[in-house]
Amino acid sequence: MESKFYEEDKLLIFRITDEIDDFSVQKIRRRADYDIERYMPRKVIFDFNSVTFMDSAGIGLIIGRYKFAKMLGSKVELANLTSNIKKIFEMSGILRLIPVKNLENEKYTNKIG
Repeated sequence: MESKFYEEDKLLIFRITDEIDDFSVQKIRRRADYDIERYMPRKVIFDFNSVTFMDSAGIGLIIGRYKFAKMLGSKVELANLTSNIKKIFEMSGILRLIPVKNLENEKYTNKIG
C-alpha cells in the first residue's frame, strides 16, 4: 500500500496495491491508522484501482478505518472500485455510508507514490 498526504487540501490518499485478505489486512490497518492519526486529514480516500482480490476482511478494514477517521473528524471516500470490489461493497451496505469517487480525472491521480 502506498500513501500520499496533500497538505494544501488536507487530503490523505491510500492506494492499495495488495490483495485484501486476512493476512494483508493487519499490515494495511496499522499503516492506515498511523497515517490518519499522524496527518489528521480532512478527507481520506482509499483507492482500489490496483486491488485484484478482496474477501470479507476488506469490509472490516474499511468500516474500521471509517469509524476511526470519523472519530478524528475526517471524511472517508472510496475510489476506483473494480466491478468485483464494488459488488462486495454493495452487498455489505458500505456504499450507503461511504461515497465512491473516481480519481481518474482528479489532480491527484498520478501523484501517489
